[in-house]
Amino acid sequence: MKRPSKKTVIFLSFAAAVIAALIVGIILTDGMGGEKESINEVMRDAVLHENDGIDIFGFTANPGLISAFVVTAVILVFAVIVRIFVIPRFSHIPGKFQSVLEKAVEYFDGLATVNAGKHSGFIGAYIFCAGAYIFIGTLFELVGIPVQTVHGTTVCLPAPLSDINGAIALGGLSYLTILFGGLFLNGFKGFFTALKDFSLPISMSFRLFGALLSGALVTELIYYYTTLSFVLPVVVGVLFTLIHAVIQAYVLTMLASMFFGEATEKHEKIKDRTIMQQTAA
Repeated sequence: MKRPSKKTVIFLSFAAAVIAALIVGIILTDGMGGEKESINEVMRDAVLHENDGIDIFGFTANPGLISAFVVTAVILVFAVIVRIFVIPRFSHIPGKFQSVLEKAVEYFDGLATVNAGKHSGFIGAYIFCAGAYIFIGTLFELVGIPVQTVHGTTVCLPAPLSDINGAIALGGLSYLTILFGGLFLNGFKGFFTALKDFSLPISMSFRLFGALLSGALVTELIYYYTTLSFVLPVVVGVLFTLIHAVIQAYVLTMLASMFFGEATEKHEKIKDRTIMQQTAA
């Protein structure tokens, strides 16, 4: 029978020591403080942030709003830096960073082209911005920036879309883009085509809010119970955050481009039909 190598023995010994330390920590800390409020209060604070107001120039602001401003500023500064210092140096043989940017642009441009046809330019730019905001905003909660509330406690800034107000704002903005895009490109027919889907902003908003909030609530629930608060929250938190960042960016951009295409589709069909009739004549 082949004996394990020295590296294998060291790795297994280290893993056993870590597991033993975790078990000892769970046993020693079981029942020791930490649960200062009920699980219902923990869940409510994770959703509404009623007790987490932050003082900004004498005004009490929701931490989700602060997160939205920070994420927006980071994206704008990054975009300006890339536009001024990076894009002018693009070459025919792209490097790694250029390849990543081009792949992202190609993906959203292709998604817009498939769903919106010749009017894909505007909606392509919009879904690129919305997708970047959702992805970066969702990953933002992993940074864990601590801030002090008006009550003297410390909280970490959440993901902007884990607050219902941020989700409604993005869902409403997407719907207005579809609505007025249909009006400008297809007249009142396109406007009413989008208007009849009056539940669209609600579904977009609550899809974003529910998906992102589910990860936050699961993590809060795990942190609440001491016996689960070792290592597991890190794995669960990172996993849920990464999955939601990708899935929600894809879902909203796909829906926005698809409904935008529907609002302008009839216009395209009528135009194509007229051309076909003139050609036949």
